[in-house]
Amino acid sequence: MNWEQLLSLKRFGDTHKRLRKEQDETRLGFEVDYDRIIFSSEFRSLQDKTQVVPLSKTDFVHTRLTHSLEVSVVGRSLGRKVGQKLLEKHPHLKDVHGYQMNDFGAIVAAAALAHDIGNPPFGHSGEKAIGEFFKSGNGRYFEDQLTKKQYQDLCDFEGNANGLKILTESRKGRIGGLRLSYATLGAFTKYPKESLPKKPTSHIADKKYGFFQKEKETFKDVANELGLIKRGNDNDDVNYCRHPLVYLVEAADDICYTIIDFEDGINLGLIQEEYALEYLINLVRDSIQTKTYNALQSTQDRLSYLRSLAINTLITEAVEIFMNHEEDILNGTFSKALLDCSAYEAQINDIIKLSISNIYQSTDVIDKEIVGYKVINELLDTFTQAVINNLNDELSNFDTLILKVLEPYVDLNSNTIYDSLLSVCFYVSKMSDSNAMLTYQKLKGNHL
Repeated sequence: MNWEQLLSLKRFGDTHKRLRKEQDETRLGFEVDYDRIIFSSEFRSLQDKTQVVPLSKTDFVHTRLTHSLEVSVVGRSLGRKVGQKLLEKHPHLKDVHGYQMNDFGAIVAAAALAHDIGNPPFGHSGEKAIGEFFKSGNGRYFEDQLTKKQYQDLCDFEGNANGLKILTESRKGRIGGLRLSYATLGAFTKYPKESLPKKPTSHIADKKYGFFQKEKETFKDVANELGLIKRGNDNDDVNYCRHPLVYLVEAADDICYTIIDFEDGINLGLIQEEYALEYLINLVRDSIQTKTYNALQSTQDRLSYLRSLAINTLITEAVEIFMNHEEDILNGTFSKALLDCSAYEAQINDIIKLSISNIYQSTDVIDKEIVGYKVINELLDTFTQAVINNLNDELSNFDTLILKVLEPYVDLNSNTIYDSLLSVCFYVSKMSDSNAMLTYQKLKGNHL
């Protein structure tokens, strides 16, 4: 892969190549990507979607929106630092093509801003709930009516693939979705493969999948424009090497959820302060100013100081790891996340392990995830029945009422079962936690 191609400014529908040196410096194309994402309704809904604690009413606990903003800030720093080093190493990118350090930061910031835009309500349990509906719930009925890849899309419903759908799907008045640059779409796609075949390998790109069958041709177009390397020899399977900047988006996310979810756990009282601070101190022992730290009086100030040091430490190291492995990354042979190569891997794993036991598996979180499963199952059961009955011309009066609710958001003119089912999942996935709960209550007759 080569950087000139990977930094493509092309957007959906373009008929002419966009050249970096012809860009308006006051409104750079990659920065337009950021603006379009942040003003989208799907991004706004993240303010009421779970990050750690579902339906939390505590001011200082992160939502998907605040998490995404923080990941974007860290991603911008990573991109700029890497961009500076890449332009020193490959001066023709600047001298001939006009790329600047901030271009890399803008691409990573935009992709990082959108990295959770496809997550359904109730966090990762929401993804699992949608999948379970089709694997073991009433959705199993459709297995024989779908191809294996279509059915797997639903059984392993994936927020990353759903995010690409949000960013690229055309609808009336919005052809090509948000029409982001292909560079940003490439940096967004952490898992550039289909849901099948499943590849239980150690390669980080095989961990999940990145696009539904519905968006397969869209992603192939993006991959070809960017010059992504195709993996495997089977022409029937779509599987590419990652865009190099994916590694920076992933590192930004890893840094934030490792440090900031941990911080939320402390603020919620799920992790004892003294015990937790020691874990963070172990991560920043080489950079901590003891006198400064000891002068801080409140838990939040101490956490803020250690968080800042920890994030800066991991940013610096991630940049170094990326540059040390740039050739392998461009060749598609680098198979790990950047932080998996960190000298602080043991400290990071200690923090994650404590977060899992004390936060993600806390009674409060589990209880609310159970509610999320129940809510999503009910919504899918009701909506899929109405949509499929419409497709088969077997509508009941109740179905007709449900379709009036769905009509503005779901494609009721689809002539395939897969498109109809995916359209319903897409609609449910874009709901906020509160909206999903309210809709559930209405279906149960508990709200007028």
